[in-house]
Amino acid sequence: MLNYKPPKELRALFIVHYAPLLLIILTGPLTAIYGFWEIPIDKNASIIIGIIIFLLGTFVYFKWEIFWHKTYNGQLVTDGIFRYIRHPHYTSLLIIGFGLALFFHSMLALSVAIIAIPIMIWSIIDEEKLLTKQYGEEYKKYMQKVPWRIIPKIF
Repeated sequence: MLNYKPPKELRALFIVHYAPLLLIILTGPLTAIYGFWEIPIDKNASIIIGIIIFLLGTFVYFKWEIFWHKTYNGQLVTDGIFRYIRHPHYTSLLIIGFGLALFFHSMLALSVAIIAIPIMIWSIIDEEKLLTKQYGEEYKKYMQKVPWRIIPKIF
């Protein structure tokens, strides 16, 4: 079905990227079960906002996933969602994490989502070094054309 398998060197990074989501999924329900570490806002509002943010993140994730697998053949991909941000995969994971944390109404899960931000930034910077080596001047031009890594007009 899909011919792409991440290189062995990148497999550990994939685990690091998904670990915060797994922690959020594992720790979030503890708030509902035991009634502690609740986010100090209205519970219903938190759940509704969380669902909306989660769905937005899921939309970005599938937009990236479908486009990536349809177009990637070893070349630098700069079309589709990549016209706006250079790392939509990271963006989607962060949005999903915050959405889940709010859905679970959990300060613990929200803390994990916040801790995931520097992890993703570190991964992005590291990945961009590899992409610059792999694609050279083409990637440098792409970086100038699309200056936003994960959030347009912010970072």
